[in-house]
Amino acid sequence: MELFFSALSDRTRLRLLNLMSEEEICVCYFPEVIGTNQPKISRHLAYLRKAGLVSVRREWKWAHYRLTEPENARAAKVFREILEWLKEDEEMRRDRVQMMQMCCAPVQQQPVSIQGAPRPKKILEQAEA
Repeated sequence: MELFFSALSDRTRLRLLNLMSEEEICVCYFPEVIGTNQPKISRHLAYLRKAGLVSVRREWKWAHYRLTEPENARAAKVFREILEWLKEDEEMRRDRVQMMQMCCAPVQQQPVSIQGAPRPKKILEQAEA
């Protein structure tokens, strides 16, 4: 239980969870949106994985992260509530907007680090609607 709450006690980890709240996201987008380096993002993602809040799927050189709901029913309820709460936070909204703009931008306008990265499906569908 302590690991669950400890994982939720860090702003960067909350920002990562927020970015994954709608769908699986390639790890390459996180440093660009959050504005920190890849090793720091990796440490935060490892902490979230250890807490059982995210899982990873590897595809060639890309790592895709997605939320994993806790097995404990009470923890799962708290987790869902926190994700809803994050949607109301202004910084979290800006992160989602920035990611959407980055993902949907023409490839030549994307940061070099994400050119060629798999784009999130839901974000692309929202942009096309």
